[in-house]
Amino acid sequence: MSRNSENIEVVVLGGGYGGVKAANRLARRAGVSVTLVNPRPDFVERIRLHQLVTGSDDAVEAFGEVLGRNVRLVVDTATLIAHAERRVSLAGGGTLVYDHLVYAVGSGASAPGVPGAAEFAHTVADLDGARRLRSTLAETPATAPVTVVGAGLTGVETAAELAGAGRHVTLVCGGVLGPSLHARGRRPVARRLAALGVRVLEGAGTRVTEVTRDAVRLADGRDVTGAVTVWTAGFRVPDLAARSGLSTDAHGRLVTDPTLTSVDDDRIVAAGDAGVITGRPFRMSCQAAVQLGTGAADTILRRIAGKSPAPVRLLFAGQCLSLGREEGVTQFSYPDDRVNALHLSGRPAAGVKEIACRSTLRQLVAGARKAGSRAVREDGSGPRRNVPA
Repeated sequence: MSRNSENIEVVVLGGGYGGVKAANRLARRAGVSVTLVNPRPDFVERIRLHQLVTGSDDAVEAFGEVLGRNVRLVVDTATLIAHAERRVSLAGGGTLVYDHLVYAVGSGASAPGVPGAAEFAHTVADLDGARRLRSTLAETPATAPVTVVGAGLTGVETAAELAGAGRHVTLVCGGVLGPSLHARGRRPVARRLAALGVRVLEGAGTRVTEVTRDAVRLADGRDVTGAVTVWTAGFRVPDLAARSGLSTDAHGRLVTDPTLTSVDDDRIVAAGDAGVITGRPFRMSCQAAVQLGTGAADTILRRIAGKSPAPVRLLFAGQCLSLGREEGVTQFSYPDDRVNALHLSGRPAAGVKEIACRSTLRQLVAGARKAGSRAVREDGSGPRRNVPA
């Protein structure tokens, strides 16, 4: 399919928070056609996946709600970016051409690298993994012990959610509980987990060295028995950028300059977990992704307008944890994401977390409405659609 010089084609790879935010913002610009490629036909509320496991939320929203009608959705997976030709190959056999590309393929559960983990442990980092875990738990007696490995935000929220649903949970930290939190913010987390009956194992000796069907073995030699093991330690990004010959860091993230532009190609910008600004790594989070989606879109829009893009500035407010459905902890931070001693706990913090989840979704819905305001004319002379060749 040849390019139309009168229309600018933008392809967005990935329909997570960053990709959707970028696509909607770009689709508001006259003369720009946006195609979003995503492996599944629905938007996943990743910050609610731990709720899906216990059935308090399905963590899915129709793309029709969060994606503007001027954005074309292609349900497929990108397998290669031929950046010299500005072409993307898809797993389904098609190709897409682009004038600009947003790399927003997100992240997933990391490969544990621990014997038995891939075979016996479940994950909650993506929709399929969370659904499999829910099915497994439905087939497991309610009195059977569950082991959660990893004491980051995902591990803590998952452990609390399961305990709140009546499960007997052991949380294996592999180090300190809530490492991204301030020491004062960890205290109410520990108290709430204790109140829920969660057994918390901390310290260097709690690093997991092996996973079996019914236990995990720790570095100090202890075996922690459990009918189900949930692995939440670490994230990884797809290797699409590396396979496509683009510069990546040690974690496989696309390396960019401060404007989110690939250091190899000024037609490619990154948004979300799968990119990293040289010398400025940021915490993988929904809070960062929505800002990066806006920044990526603005970088492209400024280039289209013949202007130099501006460096992206990320501003953080804190970290919100739900600890079951009734309580939570809000850890406040400085704008550069360094945590401070201020925190909120209990029911008010649970309310803050719910407000954060709902407001994030409302941001995307509002963006979709704005992106749908530029209607395609009946004579077909409106925005052209990038159809897989």
